[in-house]
Amino acid sequence: MSTVWIQARRAARMNPSIIREILKVTEKPGILSMAGGLPSADTFPVEALKAACDTVLSKNPREALQYSASEGYAPLRDWVAQRVSALGMQVEPEQVLITTGSQQGLDLVGKILCDSGAPVAVETPTYLGALQAFTPYEPIFTSLASDGEGVVPDAFKRLRHDAPGTRFAYLLPNYQNPTGRVMGAARREQVVAAARHAGVPIVEDNPYGDLWFDAPPPSALASLWPEGTLYLGSFSKVLTPGFRLGYVIAPKELYPKLLQAKQAADLHTPGFNQRVVYEVVRDGFLEQHVPSIRARYRSQRDAMTQALREHLPAGCEWQEPTGGMFFWIRLPEGLDAMALLPQAVDAGIAFVPGAAFYAQSPDARTLRLSFVTLTPAQIGEGVAILGRVLRETLALAEEPTP
Repeated sequence: MSTVWIQARRAARMNPSIIREILKVTEKPGILSMAGGLPSADTFPVEALKAACDTVLSKNPREALQYSASEGYAPLRDWVAQRVSALGMQVEPEQVLITTGSQQGLDLVGKILCDSGAPVAVETPTYLGALQAFTPYEPIFTSLASDGEGVVPDAFKRLRHDAPGTRFAYLLPNYQNPTGRVMGAARREQVVAAARHAGVPIVEDNPYGDLWFDAPPPSALASLWPEGTLYLGSFSKVLTPGFRLGYVIAPKELYPKLLQAKQAADLHTPGFNQRVVYEVVRDGFLEQHVPSIRARYRSQRDAMTQALREHLPAGCEWQEPTGGMFFWIRLPEGLDAMALLPQAVDAGIAFVPGAAFYAQSPDARTLRLSFVTLTPAQIGEGVAILGRVLRETLALAEEPTP
């Protein structure tokens, strides 16, 4: 008798990441990829990490290679608490949970806050990875009206009527993935006031906040409403994503359940990785290292700005980001980014169609371009190819039907 596997209902809700699928295509020789949200490998502090590995294995090899506390390595938790407190948040180490990447933090949030049929509010558009993390727990997504500064405060007023019992609003105020937009100080105060009035807590995701180009972003939403905001951070964009190291800063009432969910998921984030990262950052390394990343990304941002102006056809819209890793492009009427992707790949350029970043009513005319893994010359070449594909498509659409 053959074995019949019966999958859980939630398994049917799981979908592959379009970004990961596109990355497989970009492995072909000759493809200029602006698809993946990958930090530049040229920014990885290899020598500092190598030295830290040697130190950890020389000083405390047994402890570093053994099982460790689910909460995370205590000195690293202390460091995180001190760092975010210096940015305006009042955080105790007991609120810090070290996670296996901030993506795990999103999954833990889904586990303890999402129920089948319960509303969850997200920006328009929002981070695809968050939609993937929350979806298996069967929430009903509600899209919050958003503009060039992020979520519109008035959108929270509609939640009481349209989505009563909303569990939380998931927001990325700093150089958002995918749009690159940043929420101004006044808007942050308005959003927090509106969320508090609506009784909707906030999950604030901040993987890109250190990657500002000209001026740092305003204070975190969590600094304005600490008891009503759960905050996620990451080491992936400022050190290396390969160590899979992130953290959650949670209100004390949520922390025990997050910890229990973490214990059930993987017992603990690799202790060796935590100790190595702590050895690197403990003496102010990031204050020396991150400015070089900003300078690099700023020059690449400038190269893409120039290339977009030179090569994209009339009718394309974008907003120059002041930090982060992404441009968000809206194509002329009648174009579909998903339909254009195979043609673009054949021509030698890859991007991410924007429809995947919408919880509801996707805009087929949008796409995301990442600028940090290519040289300025490659950026110019890639955008020129994209512009040529767009022009050819528009020209075909204008040809009269025989």
